[in-house]
Amino acid sequence: MSDLHILDDAEARARLDPGGMGAAVRDLPDQCRDAWEEARRLELPPAYREIERIVILGMGGSAIAGDLLRLLLARECPVPVLNQRHYDLPPYVDDRTLLIASSFSGNTEETLSAFQQGLATPAKKLVLTTGGSLLTTARANGVPAFVFQFRGEPRAAFGYGLMPLLAVAETLGLMQGVARDVDETLSAMESLRSRIGEEVPLAENAAKQLAGRLTGRLPVIYGAELLTEVAHRWKTQLNESSKVWAFYEQLPEASHNALVSFLLPKEVARLVFVVYLRSPDMHPRVALHYEFSQKALAEAGVEYAEVQAEGKSALAQAMTSVLMGDYVSYYAALLNGVDPTPTTDIDNLKAWLARQK
Repeated sequence: MSDLHILDDAEARARLDPGGMGAAVRDLPDQCRDAWEEARRLELPPAYREIERIVILGMGGSAIAGDLLRLLLARECPVPVLNQRHYDLPPYVDDRTLLIASSFSGNTEETLSAFQQGLATPAKKLVLTTGGSLLTTARANGVPAFVFQFRGEPRAAFGYGLMPLLAVAETLGLMQGVARDVDETLSAMESLRSRIGEEVPLAENAAKQLAGRLTGRLPVIYGAELLTEVAHRWKTQLNESSKVWAFYEQLPEASHNALVSFLLPKEVARLVFVVYLRSPDMHPRVALHYEFSQKALAEAGVEYAEVQAEGKSALAQAMTSVLMGDYVSYYAALLNGVDPTPTTDIDNLKAWLARQK
C-alpha cells in the first residue's frame, strides 16, 4: 500500500499533481458561488415558462448535473427532466419542451448532433457552454446561451454545470427557495472543505482516510434517492481522476439483484470496497435496505464505509457529498501515483472519432 503520509506532504502533492486538480477541487465551493451569481443574470423569453418538460442534452459531468436537477426538481415540480446521452433527439421534443444543450467545450459530438436535430423542432432552446461549435450554432440561430469561462478539466467545472440549471429553474418558477438553498449549500461546502482539504492532516481528515482504504481496491458506490446521481459522480471521478475501475449502485433497486452477488467471484469479493452515501432525510424503508445490505456485505467479508451527507437542504446534502467524492478521488490518485488531471484515453477516443467521418 502507498504511504498515506504523502497526502500531508505539500511537495509530494505538487509533484504528483502538476495539472492542479487539487486546486480545482478546493475551489468548487467558490466556483459554485460564481456560477450561481453569473447564471442569475441570464434572461429568458417569457414563453419559456410555457413548458411541460425539460430535455437536457449532455455527456459526462454535464449529464450528471442534469440528472441531479431531475431529482431536485422532482421533489416539488410536475415538470419532468429527461436527460439524453445520445446522438439523436427523442421524439417527444415539441413546442412545450425546453431543450437545453450543455457542453463544456461546445464540441461534444453527441450533444451537437442532437442539438442540430433540435433546431428543426419548435422547442424552446438554451445552450450552456464555454464556446465551440455549439455556441456558434446557437448564435447563428438566435438561441439564448449561458457562456462561462473556466480554465481546467470539464469534470472540474461541475458548478458551472449545475448552478445555471438551478438558476433557470428559479427563473421559470419551477423551484422555490433556490437562492436560500444555494446560500446554505455554499456554507456547508466551505465547512466541509475546512475539514477535508489538503492542509488538514491525515489523522483528522476523513477524505484522506477513505482514499487510503480504497487504494488497491475496487470501489462500488451505493446511493439512494437524491444521492443516486452523486454516487454516479463518485464513480466517474474515481475513473477519471484516480484512473481505477469503479461502479455505482442504486438502493433499493440493488436489493433486487446485486444483493445476491456479494460472494462471487471470490477473488473480486476480496477486492471490493463499498462506500454508502447516506442522507439523514432518506425514506425510512430505504434506510432498512442500507441496513440489510450492509449486514449481507459483512457476512460475505466485503468491507464497506458510510459517508454522511451534510446540510439541511437537499441541494446542500448533494453538493457536500459531491465535494467529499471529489476530494477522495483526488487523494486516491496521489496514492496511486497517477496525475489526476489528464484523461488521455478519452482524448484519444475523441481524436479517433473525428477521423472516422
